[in-house]
Parts: sequence; C-alpha cells; structure tokens
Amino acid sequence: MIERRAVLIAGGAATTAVLTGCVVQQAPPQTAGQPSTAGKPASSAPVSQGTTGAAPGPAALAKVADIPAGGGVILKDQSLVLTKDASGKVCAFSAICTHQGCVVTEVGDGTINCPCHGSKFDASTGERVAGPAKSPLPAVAVEQRDGAIFQA
Repeated sequence: MIERRAVLIAGGAATTAVLTGCVVQQAPPQTAGQPSTAGKPASSAPVSQGTTGAAPGPAALAKVADIPAGGGVILKDQSLVLTKDASGKVCAFSAICTHQGCVVTEVGDGTINCPCHGSKFDASTGERVAGPAKSPLPAVAVEQRDGAIFQA
C-alpha cells in the first residue's frame, strides 16, 4: 500500500523536474484584472531608460539580438549563461559548473564549456555531455519581453 505522503512527495519531485527545463516565455500582456507591476514603466521604452522618478524595473539581462544563434553569452556578474538555438529559442542556466564550482567560459559547437576540468553541457538542455561533472547545469527561469531577456 502506498502512503499518501509518498505520492505527494513523488508528485512534487515530478513537478520540479518539469519546471526546471528551459524556461523562456513571452511575458503575457497585463490586463485590468491583473495585479499592478509597481516600479515598471508604463511605456514601451526600455526599462533601463526610465527617468520619471519612479523606481526602475528590473534591468534586462541581455537583448535577444545580442545572443548569437547556435551559441550563447556568459553573464559573469549574474552567474548565468544564456543560449539561443538556430530557431531562436533562448535558454538560461547557471554558469557555475556542477563539478567543482568553476565558472564556465565558453558556449560553442552546441555546448557550454568549463575550462577547469573539461566538463561540457548541452547548450539547449544543460545536460552533461562530457567531462567529470555528473549533474546538469541548473536551468534558470527567465522571460522574453520587448526583445530582451529578464530574470523571472
């Protein structure tokens, strides 16, 4: 007999696995019944240009156009890697190698590469493909809005 608690724990783990995949989404437009987005400019101007005296919204991590198709960019200050496949799908992962905590330094030929011990991770899934790392790079939730990528 399976206990209810075991089923709930297993279901929670399955949900977590689904939510940690490549998670770039278009932000839905806000409608009258949705909560306010305090601190975000009401215009379509880039968030970083808000000068109305209100608190600025979150800064964009990168412009989608600045992420090379089939490659990616490493954001050292945020410890993130943003990748973009040939179809334009953008993914975000931790830039910290799961082997010994080095920061990855390159995205190329479909992999995210760690310089310390040669671990390589699939650029579209974060899964380990070579080297001593045993775990994938954790996915990071981001959203695409107005041609830019923002942390979700």
